[in-house]
Amino acid sequence: MATIVGADTAWILVSMALVMLMVPGLALFYGGLVRSKNVLSTFMHSFFAMALVSVLWIALGYSLAFGSSTGGYIGGLDYVFAQGVGMAPREGQTIPHFLFMGYQMMFAVITPALISGSIAERMRFSAYVVFILAWSLLVYGPVAHWVWAPGGFLFERGALDFAGGTVVHLTSGVSALVLAIVMGKRQGYPRRKAPPHDLTMTLLGGGMLWFGWFGFNAGSALAANEIAVLAAINTHVAAAAGALAWAAIEWKRHGKPSTLGVVSGFVAGLVAITPAAGFVGPAAAIAIGAITSGICFVAVVTKGRLGYDDALDAFGIHGVGGAAGALLTGVFATTARNAAGKNGLLYGGFGVFGEQLLSVLVAAFYAGVVTFGLAKLLSKTMGLRVSPDDEAEGLDATMHGEEAFGNADGGAHFPRAEDESPSMVTPAEQH
Repeated sequence: MATIVGADTAWILVSMALVMLMVPGLALFYGGLVRSKNVLSTFMHSFFAMALVSVLWIALGYSLAFGSSTGGYIGGLDYVFAQGVGMAPREGQTIPHFLFMGYQMMFAVITPALISGSIAERMRFSAYVVFILAWSLLVYGPVAHWVWAPGGFLFERGALDFAGGTVVHLTSGVSALVLAIVMGKRQGYPRRKAPPHDLTMTLLGGGMLWFGWFGFNAGSALAANEIAVLAAINTHVAAAAGALAWAAIEWKRHGKPSTLGVVSGFVAGLVAITPAAGFVGPAAAIAIGAITSGICFVAVVTKGRLGYDDALDAFGIHGVGGAAGALLTGVFATTARNAAGKNGLLYGGFGVFGEQLLSVLVAAFYAGVVTFGLAKLLSKTMGLRVSPDDEAEGLDATMHGEEAFGNADGGAHFPRAEDESPSMVTPAEQH
């Protein structure tokens, strides 16, 4: 029988706090990119998700994700309201089961918050609340079970997802795309563009995400061991490579690198290394971060040509980056780094790449279909989108009755509808 190891428990407690810190980091990251009249509403998307999904996770979400498997597709009701979750470790672990539930809670919290980047500045807050509640139960719980839970059908087939490339980033990114398409474009998009209202806020949030990601990836070793060390190093160098790659592309294309490009690049690198962090070496991590950053750059730049308005590039970074990272895991993974993993294409593991491709296709298709159904249902019942007048005035005032900033005379500064929020690459485009 497994016993609790104090060092492992301490590390996962710290990791849980680090992942929680990513939620306000995401709020800052997204909040700096929108117009000043929508800053608080953007913050609310992240902070309210933290409150709502945390309670939902204890009540039902954890049980659906990690309860005893029903046909490999969904967990049972073993752990409803944390019943049956004690301090004894789960099989194969050395931390309290209660802590494992808490650590996984933070992943469940940040995933629907990532979606909010695609619908910023135009979604009704009440619809957002109902959407993330339903999405967490219908999408996140089942996919987490498929990929991470013993008995889950993708887990049993051997799909590799060390810390959530498929479960977190791919599902949220694809759902973000579908929701943005169903909701439609912001007023004036893409004719009118404006720089982010506060890039310093975005850079601070990005730094908090980079810091918190050590808990996200290295914590997923679930122990203070050599795999956690490997994941931590890989996380850092993949982010660095992603930042350098994006900056190099901008430098070549526009003659100068932007700070927004650098922060976008390292987030793309972080997303990409997430599924591979504990299965590859540092050289592969650098390659994964750089390759995926370039792919995400293309996805962000071409969205305007494709005609959808993913306001803060949730799909371009998280959806595309999650898919690329999962597939590249199937290329670079090696048992020389982690005996519990598998060999990817470079090491003769042709079947592993096939399983990675299958997991990407299945998770993307499922998340997309369920999100489309939810979006259509909410659109016909309570309405997804704010009125044109509310959108013009700003969601801070119309949805929450508050103002983030004031003018010198004490009045609020609310740019009108002709001000348009940027894409992640707008400053570089304006150069």
